[in-house]
Amino acid sequence: MTSHPVKKVPIHLQSAQSRLFIKGGKIVNDDCSFDADIYIEDGIIKQVGNNLVIPGGSRTIDARGLLVLPGGIDTHTHFQLPFMGTQSVDDFYSGTKAALAGGTTMIIDFVLDQKGVSLLDAYDKWRGWADAKVCCDYGLHVAVTWWSEDVSKQMEMLCAERGINSFKMFLAYKDVFMLDDSELYSAFQKCKELGALAMVHAENGHLIAEKSKEMISSGITGPEGHAMCRPEEVEAEATQRAITVADQANCPLYVVHVMSKSAGDVVAAARRKGNIVFGEPIAASLGTDGTHQWNRCWRHSAGHVMGPPLRDDPTTPGYLMDLLASGDLQVTGTDNCTFNAEQKALGKDDFRKIPNGVNGVEDRMSVIWEKGVHSGKMDPCRFVAVTSTNAAKIFNVYPKKGRIQVGSDADLVLWDANKTRTISAKTHHQAVDFNIFEGMVVHGVASTVISGGRVVLDEGELHVTQGVGKFVPTPVNAEHVYGRVRNRESARIPQKVVRDPYEGKVIEISNTVADSHAPINPICPNAINGADPFSTHSRPPTSSGGRNLQDSSFSLSGDQWDQSSPRKTGKQSHLVIHNLQPGSHSYHIRNI
Repeated sequence: MTSHPVKKVPIHLQSAQSRLFIKGGKIVNDDCSFDADIYIEDGIIKQVGNNLVIPGGSRTIDARGLLVLPGGIDTHTHFQLPFMGTQSVDDFYSGTKAALAGGTTMIIDFVLDQKGVSLLDAYDKWRGWADAKVCCDYGLHVAVTWWSEDVSKQMEMLCAERGINSFKMFLAYKDVFMLDDSELYSAFQKCKELGALAMVHAENGHLIAEKSKEMISSGITGPEGHAMCRPEEVEAEATQRAITVADQANCPLYVVHVMSKSAGDVVAAARRKGNIVFGEPIAASLGTDGTHQWNRCWRHSAGHVMGPPLRDDPTTPGYLMDLLASGDLQVTGTDNCTFNAEQKALGKDDFRKIPNGVNGVEDRMSVIWEKGVHSGKMDPCRFVAVTSTNAAKIFNVYPKKGRIQVGSDADLVLWDANKTRTISAKTHHQAVDFNIFEGMVVHGVASTVISGGRVVLDEGELHVTQGVGKFVPTPVNAEHVYGRVRNRESARIPQKVVRDPYEGKVIEISNTVADSHAPINPICPNAINGADPFSTHSRPPTSSGGRNLQDSSFSLSGDQWDQSSPRKTGKQSHLVIHNLQPGSHSYHIRNI
């Protein structure tokens, strides 16, 4: 096992902000809101209530008129990801700095390496990148891009020794990351065995590969081709298939980046039937739409290319927000994976080469407040649930994260619901040169952000330190995920029917006819047509191998009954059969 040294917090941070007193705010948790003060010491919430007795030397933060929320948890980021021939431009420093600026105090990134690479080696690589740069706490998911017994054993080690409780499988990116259904089932079974959460990128990779070729052959090479070759039906189909396979393995499932109405409906319908499945819409799918991919400016349209794509139906964001507000979808991430103009230009002549990915880590909280709370679709408690608490519960770090109570980590956001800001690439803190929410005016802004007991955003100014964030292990067997599985498994054990044994006669089957010893045909499951499905037809099978539907299902042949009679009638009668459609015939007698 590779050891990762414990990082030391700089002395000036230890002394300057070890004691904080937040006074006069309204605390909002996922299940309630109330007026109270908060005392923080050494990065932990020590007191919550009124008329608190506070030690001397504490810094007081005036929260009057503000909401005090648990820090946001972004469940889905890809910082400095090597992908499609380049690497995402926001690394673990600029990415987590931007997260804090928007009110997110923990991110969960993906260990995502190529087929054949050891999962343990990939994990160590990501830890090496992240530990030295993160400005806030972080966790990791691990992607399973190939399958073998060795991968299965590595998953065991990652859960037991490395703080991992979630594994992502791809139904898309054929020949790169995609698993087939049998491999998917094996991976789900292993997740179930380990008490880990299975995650899926749900798109039909085979169809996308074929549709992409069709677009190129039709002369469609621009960013709109990316959306056209990945219609929402292929997302809905893959979502349904993943839910079905996971259910057969009795494994809880988490569908990442729900991007379409139909995929959202599939998740909602499955949950109503009792499936243990969680759906994750992202800031992009909730805040904008895919019509931008038809923009006449190539850079603008390419800047919106991601997979699955943003949908060109402009009512999609509102529909997904309705599902999120009602509880049909549960949690929000961003799939933040950013590429600058010159990186996107790798696909200037072929949309298949445009690096997939958009921004969102800095703007997620404000976009969801604007589209959800400010619009009247959800209340502040539901906002806390979908931006923080549900993620903490699903990934088993609750109530350490996602809750304001005594003993929880001091990850807090003082939220000004009345303040507005205009989103722009010119003012955001990310390294990327483009913002898919450009020009959007949002109500709801992080006024002060506290991460690990440290004030990192104050009066619009960021005060972050590279590498000060900590890796947060995510233990297996989260009660929120596996609480129903154990009883469900015992209830689902197949039961045989207890019946009296059959005591009657059983025929004997001989391989020869008794009187002639001539061989007979073997038993055929089709007792009507026999072993050869075309033995009763005069027309050959179709090019695809099926029965020719213009042929009758039976035939009449041979001479008339009086053919050998010396006195023949002047005319012969022939029975003519007209096959109108499969299973129906007409008859008439024709005299010749």
